[in-house]
Amino acid sequence: MNEFKIGVISDTHGLLRTKVLELFQNSNLIIHAGDIGSIDIINSLEKIAPVVAVKGNCDKDSSLNKYHKTEVVELGGKLIYVLHNARELDLDVKTSGFHIVISGHSHKPENYFLNDILYLNPGSAGPRRFNLPISAAAIYIDGSSVRAELFDIEK
Repeated sequence: MNEFKIGVISDTHGLLRTKVLELFQNSNLIIHAGDIGSIDIINSLEKIAPVVAVKGNCDKDSSLNKYHKTEVVELGGKLIYVLHNARELDLDVKTSGFHIVISGHSHKPENYFLNDILYLNPGSAGPRRFNLPISAAAIYIDGSSVRAELFDIEK
């Protein structure tokens, strides 16, 4: 069985760190959970793997208009719901058949299961905000197994 790796990033606000590019090597897919800041971020990530992105509340640049507030992704038999702000989640993810919910916005990394659904916020990989960490994440899907790992990125 194949293991799938998904690089997960959010809140870059126009800053893409070299460490993120290293961590996302060998990813099958990259998901950006909004507040991209510049289309250049997406272009750089696409050199590693296909990118699915959502528009965040700070994404005002017209080059980012093609992105929507939510996206649905299927990989390795798992259904993933992506949005920027988890507080705007307006559907029942369990009855909708989702296995994973990815969000950003808060700049606070979170990785937990609730009712057998993985909730992941990779935190912010962009400019430091307050005393919150600089972080990104990866999701690994291997058959029925799903796990996520948060990465502290300081450079």
